[in-house]
Amino acid sequence: MFTGLIETTGVMRQCTRSEGSVVLAVEPAMADFAVLPGDSVAVDGVCLTCECGDGPLLRFRAVTETLGRTTLADARSGASVNLERSLRPVDRLGGHFVLGHVDGIGTILSDTPAGDSLLRAVRLPAGLLRYTAQKGSVAVDGVSLTIVSVSGDTVTVSLIPYSLEHTTLKRKRPGDPVNIECDVLARYIERLMRCGGEESAAAETLYGKMERLGF
Repeated sequence: MFTGLIETTGVMRQCTRSEGSVVLAVEPAMADFAVLPGDSVAVDGVCLTCECGDGPLLRFRAVTETLGRTTLADARSGASVNLERSLRPVDRLGGHFVLGHVDGIGTILSDTPAGDSLLRAVRLPAGLLRYTAQKGSVAVDGVSLTIVSVSGDTVTVSLIPYSLEHTTLKRKRPGDPVNIECDVLARYIERLMRCGGEESAAAETLYGKMERLGF
């Protein structure tokens, strides 16, 4: 599990393709980005397992399911990526619950300056809009962002100066693809609301409580 607060960026140094998978060698910009074999790391919001460390390089394998749902299918040497190690029980949860299980690929439509921040409109894949809400959260390339508005098939998110300076989002332009992970809590609420009988009543009670609490 992750928070969507990016620790550092990295550079893809090697992308080795074989049948059904891609092995990625990533060099973190942070010198003490300590990762052991078997550790989970979010690479542009995609949860991957570190297979080994080779000097400054961390090696990960993206398999068929991952390649079919994320931008890692088009990974290339020299590309910059966002990196975040998995959450420890003692860490502060400053963003929102991010699993690194990407729902699909969105497309940046436009950027609009708003004072020191940037409003970025992103078109989402069909079926994901129902998991978004104004003032809710969404992970874009692994970055936890607040949704400013939802309209049609598009969400607009607010990028503060810190996020722009410390993630790859500053380098993205309209037309670029991005990994999208919706708030997992929305998925569980939907599942509960669809259940029948006693489960449905419990879900309605839960939904009512969450509404009263401002969720």
